[in-house]
Amino acid sequence: MEARAATPDAATAQRATSVRWRIFGVVFLITLINLVDRISLSIAMPTIAKEFALSPAMQGLILSSFFWSYALLQIPGGWLIDRFGARKVVAGATVLWGLFQTLMGAATGGLSMLVMRVGLGGAEAPLFPAGSKLNALWLSKKERARGAVLMDAGSPLGAAIGGLAISNLILMFGSWRTAFVVAGLATIACGWLAWRYLRDDPAKHPSVNAAELDHIRDGAPAQASAAIQASVHTQDAPLPLRSTVAMCVGRMAWAMIFFGLLTWGPSYLTQARGLSLSQIGAATFFIFLAGACGSLTGGFLCDALCSRGFARGKVVKSMIAVSGLATLAVFAALPGISSPVTAIAVLCAAAFVLLWGSLYWSLPSLLASPGRVGLLGACMNCAGSVGGISIPLITGFILQRTGSFDAVLHFYSACALVYIFGSLAIDLRHTR
Repeated sequence: MEARAATPDAATAQRATSVRWRIFGVVFLITLINLVDRISLSIAMPTIAKEFALSPAMQGLILSSFFWSYALLQIPGGWLIDRFGARKVVAGATVLWGLFQTLMGAATGGLSMLVMRVGLGGAEAPLFPAGSKLNALWLSKKERARGAVLMDAGSPLGAAIGGLAISNLILMFGSWRTAFVVAGLATIACGWLAWRYLRDDPAKHPSVNAAELDHIRDGAPAQASAAIQASVHTQDAPLPLRSTVAMCVGRMAWAMIFFGLLTWGPSYLTQARGLSLSQIGAATFFIFLAGACGSLTGGFLCDALCSRGFARGKVVKSMIAVSGLATLAVFAALPGISSPVTAIAVLCAAAFVLLWGSLYWSLPSLLASPGRVGLLGACMNCAGSVGGISIPLITGFILQRTGSFDAVLHFYSACALVYIFGSLAIDLRHTR
């Protein structure tokens, strides 16, 4: 406790701890596990579809069902985070979705699979808004782009590892059911880790020293941090309407591309490119590993450019515009590529630039007042969830009507255009 009462000069002289990055290491791990659980069904879907005799439309319905409850509970989840704190919400949600993932191993048909996916989606709903809240509470303004992408990079890396792990578990045990149970039990263990290590206030973490607190607050006095905590439970400034709408539109379009790859990517590799189950696992690993690298590269590049004096708003919007343009070019080119190896390489490039969109998770703390960060993050993630709901259904409908993935790829190109224009309409000229 004496260290907390140290003078500013003493705090400066003291070597700062790095608990904030360990906090985001835990968040990174949980988001990684989150995507392992999400992608498990996509990887197993070709096998499950044969076992349960599922049509493409029914497959799309099941893949979409996760996002029904995920979208519906975003706003309530954001309110819970602002009201009760990220620690309780993250730990409880992680254990709950681990239970649903485990129970999916007992599914007896398409309907029971759909019900379990709805439960999984509802339980996972608060995770990313909670990460955005922790970003605002634990990181200085100069570090928030890195924190945002460190959190969001767990998604593509989880998809990469999940694709490889689930496919190999299915091959090892000869059962997709066992693979789901193993993934679910690992998730429950992560819920215990979240409860043990996460804290809602840096000053209350036993391993944080005064120097790190001073760094997190950007040199602001302790009273300022207390005011931030107090604002969680009070009425605060309203959300910026124009930027909130633009951010939600851009995020929804981005999510349609990302979740299109996540849900239908394995089927595309099977049907359009002729890959086997083991090859799908390897291809998925490299595609989403490239996405994780792109996410981290984007965040560190953004903070580096801002530290050189460039305006953060211009940097974020420029990088997102480049991300959208490159993604548009890749999906427009894919139908003309005949080589499966070249197609996978191009998809790796698409995932790399697409995941610069992880910078979106730095926006709630820039646009909203402290007591509204969880709510704004939930609004943004709700919009992304609407994209997640619609894209599996749209993809399944297009496939059923055309019998070809070429029209699907053209539709994803159109989504990239919306992603670009929505992102550019966000007003970041007067960010905090």
